[in-house]
Amino acid sequence: MTYPTTSRKRFEQGFERWLWRVRLIAIVPVVMSLVSTAASFVLGTGEIFKALYKIFSGQIEPKGEAKLLAELVSGVDLYLIGIALLIFGYGVYELLISDIEAARGRDQNSSGLLDIRSLDGLKEKLVKVIIVALIVAAFKAMLSFQIKDGSSLAYFCVSVLLLAISGFLVTGGIPGSRGPK
Repeated sequence: MTYPTTSRKRFEQGFERWLWRVRLIAIVPVVMSLVSTAASFVLGTGEIFKALYKIFSGQIEPKGEAKLLAELVSGVDLYLIGIALLIFGYGVYELLISDIEAARGRDQNSSGLLDIRSLDGLKEKLVKVIIVALIVAAFKAMLSFQIKDGSSLAYFCVSVLLLAISGFLVTGGIPGSRGPK
């Protein structure tokens, strides 16, 4: 038995179609995060080339190795930020707009870094990359840290310990252990 469509029902269906199409506004953060990814990669590459140019042209200042290493690490940090932006853009696209069939290929059960099926999955992957970026940034800061006395040495040691613990937690703990990942 079919019921005649009322004007309220037609309005509701039209509104729901419009509401479904509004989700496409999410293309703006997707495109901007991809542009930001490219910019981060270009800036990171520039930092690394700048450091390499100084090394190969012999422009190393006395005791300037730490500064050059910090420039190289800055490039890596910018790459990690670009990866986080890429994951964000990809995740927003997958969650709000459409699945990317080309990413899945023949294996519909892929579980790579860009395989995002839920908001929690996106959050988890972003947090991991951001923590690694923070570890790299902390490492860069530690390169220029001046150890002058016992307390500064203690601070340095605590920083190294915290970085090690962070790396341990990001990787999921002890390899081969049966604990949660």
